[in-house]
Amino acid sequence: MPAWDSYKSEARGRGALALELYVVHSVPAGDGAAVKSALPDHLAYQAQLEAEGRLALAGPMSDESGTLMEGMGLIVYRAGSLEDARRLAEDDPMHKVGARRFTLRKWLVNEGSLSLTVGLSGRTVALS
Repeated sequence: MPAWDSYKSEARGRGALALELYVVHSVPAGDGAAVKSALPDHLAYQAQLEAEGRLALAGPMSDESGTLMEGMGLIVYRAGSLEDARRLAEDDPMHKVGARRFTLRKWLVNEGSLSLTVGLSGRTVALS
């Protein structure tokens, strides 16, 4: 398998975006009451990171059927390194108090598209 930097260089050479992001998969660590208790601080932390430009995306995930919420969450950070992203994840109040545990991975975004529609008179925003 190629090393990360080599793969990233190769992707750029093909004209791919090669945007390096960091993905956190967060799951409950047992006590549902601890998750509920930490939720306000977690949401405030996420809002702070978003305002600072360090939070790309975040939100809950369903089970494999797509019908149940099992408490899993996905968080995507913009960070300078894996270590910086780890500090962001560790400082999340959910993880800090042990209500949730996480895994962290680098993600190289190469392909895809996003569309943003802003309705000026209706003050609407739609992302698809």
